[in-house]
Amino acid sequence: MKIRVKCFATLANEGNCDYRQAETVEVPGGTTVSSFLRFVGLARDAVKIAFVNNRIVAMDQPLEDGDRVAFAPAVGGM
Repeated sequence: MKIRVKCFATLANEGNCDYRQAETVEVPGGTTVSSFLRFVGLARDAVKIAFVNNRIVAMDQPLEDGDRVAFAPAVGGM
């Protein structure tokens, strides 16, 4: 499956998970948001909010081919 990913604030890492342009990552079927984190090199405890197709989701949300995923850290008041 191909998943597009963006990371915001302190999670952004140019070339791996950036906020400017979504990166496409190839993952196996059955991947969840939580397991997807390792594909982009993020620690689970670093992510406060996960979005799939512009909606906040739980970490156990299964992903589907073509999904757009974004991660945000805990920042000021979150």
